[in-house]
Amino acid sequence: MAVKQTVILAAASLLIIFRLTSALPTETITNAADTLSNSGYVAMSLTLNLVSDVLLSYRNSATIFTPPDSAFADYGQPSLATLQFHFSPLAFSLSSIRSLPYGTKIPTMSSATFLTVTTSHSSDQVSLNNVKIVGSPIFDDGSLIVFAIDNFFDPNFTIPDPPVQSVRLDHCTASFGGYSNFSFHDGANLLISRGYSVMASFLNLQLLGFLGQATLTIFAPIDEVMVDYSGRFPDYPSLFLRHVLPCKISWRDLISVDDGTSLDTYLDGFKITIHRSGGTFKVNEASITFPDMYYGDSFVVHGIREVLALPKPAEESGDGDGFDDIPIGTVLVATVPDRSEF
Repeated sequence: MAVKQTVILAAASLLIIFRLTSALPTETITNAADTLSNSGYVAMSLTLNLVSDVLLSYRNSATIFTPPDSAFADYGQPSLATLQFHFSPLAFSLSSIRSLPYGTKIPTMSSATFLTVTTSHSSDQVSLNNVKIVGSPIFDDGSLIVFAIDNFFDPNFTIPDPPVQSVRLDHCTASFGGYSNFSFHDGANLLISRGYSVMASFLNLQLLGFLGQATLTIFAPIDEVMVDYSGRFPDYPSLFLRHVLPCKISWRDLISVDDGTSLDTYLDGFKITIHRSGGTFKVNEASITFPDMYYGDSFVVHGIREVLALPKPAEESGDGDGFDDIPIGTVLVATVPDRSEF
């Protein structure tokens, strides 16, 4: 058993020291611009090269909605304010946008303006502000996603706000037990492809077992913010388990959760609190940047920008939280409520 545990931790250390990607590097912008140009969206390709430093600085995720060249010809050169309306600080997959109910607000790079989901239940066509999204993404590298739309968005577009339907998540309570039949293979592979390989390494190693727990939500920090944890084996249980909820909460659920809602994680005594402001969301102090990055039958993964931090211990306490003194060589499996067994 000791040999198996050592192998698991050694493998984890190798997977955790991945090549880390920086936030929207110049290469990503260049590749997106080239793909746009090659796909017939020359105007947005040229525009992206001109405004990327202004609109995408300090961003590690974004979604761009690009009108066709014919729309640029009719509209003329759009102002920076107009372009901000076509850039969102969140990375949205097509399936994530499709899952959002009519009237949902999507944040843009302008803090004062939002896009509104206008897809009807009877339509297969996805639309924002009554402007159709054309097909699958033109470009998608996991951090930057580019969709084609059939015209410019109208910044003055409005619809009556739909009734707010609050979602209760009282069922989101941890239950600790033996192994279950979870398979994380597809989700872990997707995380690796999108720059979340550290969290994917935990999933691929099947270090998580929950008896009778049918669904999970995982908040996955991007690789670049996980580098400080590389090789710190005693921190792995706390690091992983505090990012996992014992219920499945999609982006559609999150937008209906009351501001300030707190939920249990699998780290005993550690909760996450959902903060919402307009169309932006945080869990504790970490911004959600890639909602519904993976959505499966058993679990959902949301990309976040920071690691969920543990509360600082009181100065007079020298006992820690029970995780800082975990001996090296213990397997990361939730087996009983007493977390000291890790």
